[in-house]
Amino acid sequence: MVVFGTYHPPPPLSNFINIFWYYKSYKPPHEMERVLPDGSMELVINLEEDLIKVYDQKNQDRFKSFRGSVISGPHSDFTVIDTACQASTIGIHFKPGGAFPFLNISANELYNRHVSLETLWGAKAVEMRDQLLEVEMPAAKFRVLEHYLLEMINQASALHPAVVFALKKFQDFPYQLKIADVTDQISLSSRRFIQVFKEEVGMTPKQFYRIQRFQNVLQLINDGEQIDWTTFALTCGYYDQAHFINDFRAFSGLSPTVYHMNQEKQQNHVPLK
Repeated sequence: MVVFGTYHPPPPLSNFINIFWYYKSYKPPHEMERVLPDGSMELVINLEEDLIKVYDQKNQDRFKSFRGSVISGPHSDFTVIDTACQASTIGIHFKPGGAFPFLNISANELYNRHVSLETLWGAKAVEMRDQLLEVEMPAAKFRVLEHYLLEMINQASALHPAVVFALKKFQDFPYQLKIADVTDQISLSSRRFIQVFKEEVGMTPKQFYRIQRFQNVLQLINDGEQIDWTTFALTCGYYDQAHFINDFRAFSGLSPTVYHMNQEKQQNHVPLK
């Protein structure tokens, strides 16, 4: 049996957060999962053990350990996580750029990194996890998260209007747009725009745009049965099939055909093997 619940917080948190989520499994979990990049950040809190493991992509005998809460920064490649010790977890999936007001550091400092929440929040991170452990029902746990997020938000760190505009364009038109189509419509120089975007989102506009195209590709693959890969690549804005395959492999560690054969129903989580 698996319990999975989500909660969409109201404003002002809804401006920055996609969902709060809760997961509890009463059956043996998969030991490892491959999490694919989407340009956003994730907070994960282990309610079972005071431990979270993130594995080396190529050597599964090597891993980094974190105390019970970890922030996963924006990634340009896949992450391997150990689910065997995470039978009960709760987390926050931020919107792209949405974690920035809660960090008090540049989002780019978390690029391709996992960092203990205690490193960023100090004793507040431990206090929040302790309170999460004291309440039973998922709804009560979501209220604890909501309380601490509202307390930690830095209103002075609202996203720059140019970044808000660019994020919407990149997500709405994941393969019909050029970066210049955005920079031509904002009041910042190209250099300044890249700097601000990195500080708030955690990666360059070009990296983020490529990941949005990749995410759109995943959705199209999941929706389709038989695929003509050459036509598919051109339709999705790639130069040719080789460009598509290289880009897909860079983000996922898999070829498109292998991903297609092994896709899971849960979007963005695929078996390691």
